Amino acid sequence: MTGNAVPGVELVVRSIAETAVANEKYFGDLDAVVGDGDLGYSLARGFEKLLEGWDGLDRGDAGTFLKRCGMVLASRIGGTSGPLWGTAFLRAGAAAGAAADLSGAQVVTMLRAAIEGIKARGQADVGDKTLLDALVPMTDRLEREFAAGAGAAAALRAAAATTREAADATRGMVAKRGRASYTGERSRGSVDAGAAAVAVIVERISETWQTRGATS
Repeated sequence: MTGNAVPGVELVVRSIAETAVANEKYFGDLDAVVGDGDLGYSLARGFEKLLEGWDGLDRGDAGTFLKRCGMVLASRIGGTSGPLWGTAFLRAGAAAGAAADLSGAQVVTMLRAAIEGIKARGQADVGDKTLLDALVPMTDRLEREFAAGAGAAAALRAAAATTREAADATRGMVAKRGRASYTGERSRGSVDAGAAAVAVIVERISETWQTRGATS
């Protein structure tokens, strides 16, 4: 992302929101296998509210925009997802600050901040069969791609593939957090709904970035 960072961040956030709304039933069905089944509903309602107030969000800089989004999500998404997603946006926004430009390295820093916020809020880590098991590998891949000189479009394509592989790999894990953890060994054999949702969202972001011609 170069120049004014806000349009690129807007594109990413809107892609997340539209994907969450469009996949309400799919995410809910995934969550119902061993969870409480409310993931799709919770995300859809929260991101619907974000889209409803889209034009009124403060766009003074990318950091402020992300923090405003985080406040909406934290207050509107139900269940355990609200605090996690809200915290992720708030932490990413704080890391972005008032920067006019966002380099690949800065985007990775923002994602790392979001991840640490999710870990702290959810008392979870990689290997616990949560969205972190997709989000962390995605961020690692983005960091490697940017360090190798890849532009945003190419880095996102690579990250989307890695995120999908990581989400699919949760099938072999036993859940250690959330409602699914109550099922013990029965949670093995199904993908984690949060991780799968992250994979679908990152794939959508990558596709949207290519087709809308965002600069990289």
